[in-house]
Amino acid sequence: MKKFMASLTVGALLFASLTGCSTKQEVTPAKETATENSEKYTIGIVQTMNHPSLDEIREYTIIGLEELGLKDKIEIVYKDAQGDPSNINTIVSQFVGEEVNMIIPIATGAAQTTASATKDIPIVFAAVSNPVEAGLVKDLKITDSNITGVSNAIAVEEILDLSQELTPGIKTYGLIYNQGEINSATGIKRAKAYLSSKGYEYVEATIANSGELLQATQSLIGKNVDAIFTPNDNTVATAMPILASEAIKAKIPVYVGVDSLVKDGGLATVGIDYKTLGRQVAAMVKRIYEGQTIAENPVEQIKENSKIINKTTAEALGLKIDETSLKEFKIIE
Repeated sequence: MKKFMASLTVGALLFASLTGCSTKQEVTPAKETATENSEKYTIGIVQTMNHPSLDEIREYTIIGLEELGLKDKIEIVYKDAQGDPSNINTIVSQFVGEEVNMIIPIATGAAQTTASATKDIPIVFAAVSNPVEAGLVKDLKITDSNITGVSNAIAVEEILDLSQELTPGIKTYGLIYNQGEINSATGIKRAKAYLSSKGYEYVEATIANSGELLQATQSLIGKNVDAIFTPNDNTVATAMPILASEAIKAKIPVYVGVDSLVKDGGLATVGIDYKTLGRQVAAMVKRIYEGQTIAENPVEQIKENSKIINKTTAEALGLKIDETSLKEFKIIE
């Protein structure tokens, strides 16, 4: 399979190819691994697939590093796995073989593969919703291995509360997700528990790939659900316009876990600001680069959530939202 490779230097989206390798290291601070006036501190970024949310995390991690003054001190090598788990393994193996100074895996699958591949190179993950359940750390407050990062745990309960606020009267929810994605499975588990505690019904439709999304959506619509919920599911994300289009035709609101799915036609979310997440990752990387250990940097949660609504979708569903309420939202046309 063709692999898309792009080398990036901080401050731009296209970067020069990696020209050197650093010396293999244990989990030690940058000042002990990068010699003065020699090779730059090299960071490998591996991304599960191209998608607006994941792309934004990567871009704002790089922007954040530039803002923090590291433009001329580090070199970044970015590689995209194009949604293929075997590609992730190949990419990470290359990073380990090249003895990069740090690896930033974006999304859960990439983080799990990276954690399995090296116990020496520092790892700072981005956008792992449930790092404990994913087996990356034993506790969010304890990072006693070579891995830490920034979690993008979604506000499941707040999103479901929002659904009742915007579209009151929902009695039955349709839940759609890829049960093979730990981030989705744990989000759906929370959704089920919360819905049950509130006395709401739910039905499920699971998919293994994006090609199954149309049929899964139609099956939920056929079961007369009043609303659909999908978490931060990468498989759903790759074909979200299909889900949104079918739901709009059936006049069923779709509530989602992240802002990019609202942009692709979902109705609303209490979502993650991925620009903030990227900058949080950059700040953690800088601290470790400057000498702090992984143990001194426990896993962080995304610092900011915001209400986001797709006004075009709302209008297509026939929803009327007063201007006062709209002021609480980030509006996507």
